[in-house]
Amino acid sequence: IEASTAWHAALRATAADKEKLQFCFDATLKFNERDDPNLAAQADLRFHLAVAEASHNVVLLQTMRGFFDLLQSSVKQSRQRMYTHTPIFAQLTEQHREMLDAILAGDAERARNAATQHLGFVHTTIKKLDEDEARQARATRLPDTHTIYPRETEK
Repeated sequence: IEASTAWHAALRATAADKEKLQFCFDATLKFNERDDPNLAAQADLRFHLAVAEASHNVVLLQTMRGFFDLLQSSVKQSRQRMYTHTPIFAQLTEQHREMLDAILAGDAERARNAATQHLGFVHTTIKKLDEDEARQARATRLPDTHTIYPRETEK
């Protein structure tokens, strides 16, 4: 859905849509996790919804709006986990910027690719964070090595 909305937005965005997209992108830069995680998540979500609105595709827009609550929860959780890592924050910001620039330039393929890469990056990053957390949880369940292999003096 996101790739399609970005593609359509690049072809159909009006001057008012482009202004709103820029405003929403700037808001994602203004709000960060330390200041207010809820506002940061809202700004991120508003940017993605502005892309859908700029697509002028009723089906895509209604689908995005229908998933609004789920998206809001997902974006908030993802941001809390990913945006605390400065390199990840910078990459996500750059991905949003690439999507915005492609839409503003009217480059539909570039916009679709930017959205696809952004969502792929988010998916891969969350999966890696989940795997790292699971690995750490398993490590804490391992018995202490001294109880498995007592020292000679403890025998």
